[in-house]
Formats: sequence, structure tokens, C-alpha cells
Amino acid sequence: MITALDKNTALVLIDLQKGIAAYPVVHPIAGIIENAAKLTDAFHKAGLPVVIVNVNPSNSKWATARKEPSNAPARQFTADFFEIVPELKTQDDDIFVTKSTWGAFDSTNLDEELKKRGVTGIVIGGVATSIGVEGTARIASAKGYNLTFASDAMTDMFADAHEHSFKYIFPRIGEIDTTENILKFL
Repeated sequence: MITALDKNTALVLIDLQKGIAAYPVVHPIAGIIENAAKLTDAFHKAGLPVVIVNVNPSNSKWATARKEPSNAPARQFTADFFEIVPELKTQDDDIFVTKSTWGAFDSTNLDEELKKRGVTGIVIGGVATSIGVEGTARIASAKGYNLTFASDAMTDMFADAHEHSFKYIFPRIGEIDTTENILKFL
């Protein structure tokens, strides 16, 4: 349950891009995107920073380090795989981050951009709970950001992984609540 939001809180949405949104997930992706869009609209109206993160693992070290058999299919992405879902209605002054690792702070300028804006708190959501969201949240916590997890604005490909994050990781590093309750604090 949420108790407060910092005055300078940013919304950070992880990998809500067309290619990832097409993956099979444990909670209907339409509802996840709908709640993420509500948060995006509310943060825009409140004049608070919105961070839109997508992933492009094409040239990342972890994706290319393994030696694949010569007959393994090449990693192929459709032209729109990396595009942010249109329901988020991004704005030109949003912060756009393309990551190549699980966490949005690794090898990006996200921390610098947030500090430049005086951000001390983060509301986070996206796909996948146990990968991009948790990877970003762990580093955010280590950097001292106050975290709020939008429970109905994130999902995972695996129910047990999603539940593990919510049961064991997120309560140790932040507060958890629904989009509706988070919006009451803006």
C-alpha cells in the first residue's frame, strides 16, 4: 500500500513496445497498457517527468556472448518491434531511453536525466515484472530513489516469476499499489 509520493516523482515505464507487448503474458496486456496510459496521462497533466524505456538487445554483450550453433536461426525483429505502444501518448519532452540490458540504468543516461530534474521518487511499471522492471528497480533502489510499484501496470511471461518479484523483492525496496490508488497521490 502506498503511503506517499515524493514531490519530484517520475513515471518509468519499461518495455511497453509493440514487440514485447505481443509476447504471451500472465495478465491481459490490454489492461496493463490501459493502466500505464492512465499513469502517463496523469503524470503529464501534473507536469512530472515521464520516462519511456524500450529494449534493443541486438548488439548487447549478453545477447551475443553465447556461441550459437551455425544452424541456429538469426535473431530477427520486425520493423515495429521497438516502437512504443501508441496508447501511451508520449510527448516530445518525455525522457526516452533505449536499453540493451535488463535494467534501464545500465549503460544509459537515465540516472543523469532524473537527477537533472531533481527526481527523488519513481513510479514503475511495464513488462516483464521479473526482468526489466525488477532489474531497473533494484538499481534505482541502490541509487536511493523512493520506489512505488504500479501492480496493475506490469506483467510477466511467467506467473511464478511475477509473484516472486511482488512477494519477495518489491516489498523490500518500495511500496506497491494499484494505478487508481497511486493517482490519488498526484
